[in-house]
Amino acid sequence: MTYYISNDPSYWPYLEWIHRYNYFIVATLTIVIYDWVLTFAQEFELILKQRCSIMNVLYVCVRYSGMLVSIIYILLDFQISITDPGCNILWFMLVWTSLIINAMLGVIMTTRIYAMYQGSKRILIFLIVVLLACTIASVVMTVIGNIGASGVENILSGHRRCSENMSAEDIRLNAEITVPTTVWEILVLCLAAWIVIKHFRELNQSQAGANIRECFMVLMRGHMLYFVVFAAVSCFNLGTLFPSLLSSSVGASFYYGINEVAQAIQMFVLGPRLILSIREYHAQLAESSDEATCFTTIDYP
Repeated sequence: MTYYISNDPSYWPYLEWIHRYNYFIVATLTIVIYDWVLTFAQEFELILKQRCSIMNVLYVCVRYSGMLVSIIYILLDFQISITDPGCNILWFMLVWTSLIINAMLGVIMTTRIYAMYQGSKRILIFLIVVLLACTIASVVMTVIGNIGASGVENILSGHRRCSENMSAEDIRLNAEITVPTTVWEILVLCLAAWIVIKHFRELNQSQAGANIRECFMVLMRGHMLYFVVFAAVSCFNLGTLFPSLLSSSVGASFYYGINEVAQAIQMFVLGPRLILSIREYHAQLAESSDEATCFTTIDYP
């Protein structure tokens, strides 16, 4: 077992930075669990009680991985003794879990856009190709950025913490991993906005068109809120490339903490709600016997 032990007072500002950042980690776990409690009744009726499907599996993976990621952060940053191999495992679990969840969210978005384009095989192939390209780019950047990284347990003035050893270039590359995902999200937002505007023009006069417009609005509302938070997270991630945010200042700790909370909301709160909102609306349509006017036109699993 390898320790880095120091009682150097120069590390105290860094320890204060970690202490402030930990408040945001706890807030992140609290938000994820609170949202899970709020929506569990809907989840049970609309997801868990239904027959197994790809969307159900994706929902469960995205929803419950949020709790896992938050717990990993707690294990990394709180006063818990972990060996160097344990630090390595936790670090790489954190890195790859985020990448895998973003890929799952990409599949959910692909399904939504495919449904909005009324099952167009051309748009489906286009989305799959772009999603694969962006995911592969993120995987390659992740591998390169972490190939030399290693976890080590630090004991600084009696405070234990797992940290990763990597060069400044690798840190920068890890911050740039979100660029391909950002490109993907901008693309699907533009495709969603285009088809909504197109259908609004075509169906403006008919009663059936009003029902279909409502379906598109349900899809678009969830998409827009998700994209706004994702855009904020991307800006925060790109902002970490500035050297001024590598300090142990109060502002830097709040910046990283707010970024952590926003990313958790985007991935583990709004991500599952992309599926849950459609399932809930579908159930409401079925109860009012209007399903045939909408989801026969917009086929969402």
